[in-house]
Amino acid sequence: MRYSKQRELVLKTVLENKIHPNAEFVYHALKEENPELSLGTVYRNLNSLVKNNMLKRISIPNGSDCFDGTLAEHQHLVCTACGKVIDISISELEKIRSNVMNKTGFSINFSSLAFEGLCRECLKK
Repeated sequence: MRYSKQRELVLKTVLENKIHPNAEFVYHALKEENPELSLGTVYRNLNSLVKNNMLKRISIPNGSDCFDGTLAEHQHLVCTACGKVIDISISELEKIRSNVMNKTGFSINFSSLAFEGLCRECLKK
């Protein structure tokens, strides 16, 4: 992948914002200091960064895809009220993956898991 100043800015914005930002967030975070930046450019660069394994895409049911700079395997909690995405690591999944591979002979390269529900703050409301 060739170097692009805009791609570098998009990547840096996602990495610095651990909230799992979506494309709109990245665009608005960069637009003031980079008035030539378009939302389409942000989407293209996010897609390119995902394709080149520099970011992970988190598909949000009934919402915008979010992006994650944490490449180590982990899972997510998605609040259906406020949209917050929280990282969680579930070590027991390695045993499940191993069982699936042993029973099926299927070689698993990647898995994703997201739990949907309400975060603490939304539960308090």
